[in-house]
Amino acid sequence: MDTELTYLAWSAFLCIVLWLPYVLERVQSQGLVTTLNYPERPPTPAAWAQRAHRAHLNMVENLPAFAVLVIIAHLTDVNAATGAALFFWARLLHAVVHIMGIPYIRTLAFAASWIGMLIIFFSVL
Repeated sequence: MDTELTYLAWSAFLCIVLWLPYVLERVQSQGLVTTLNYPERPPTPAAWAQRAHRAHLNMVENLPAFAVLVIIAHLTDVNAATGAALFFWARLLHAVVHIMGIPYIRTLAFAASWIGMLIIFFSVL
């Protein structure tokens, strides 16, 4: 498998597991029954769990564009390994520092992942 497809698979895996922290926090703090139901006034999750949820949503928003670019690069035999690696590692860093609540590094990591996608985009033109 090409390097960029491997990074796409790892990015998909990251997206798949990013929901776990905030759901597990809900189960731990509210109990399984409350988490599985729709309470009228659900308790506010911990701040780190709210950030974990936003990190997951941000990955969900960015993964489709990344996937399309990687697939186009793969189908056109364009080497997108550098951009794909930058995207994945920046997204992993983004998730960690976002959950930890480190603001400036979070923004830089997001920008780096965006640059990774731009590298791929301009490579396939």
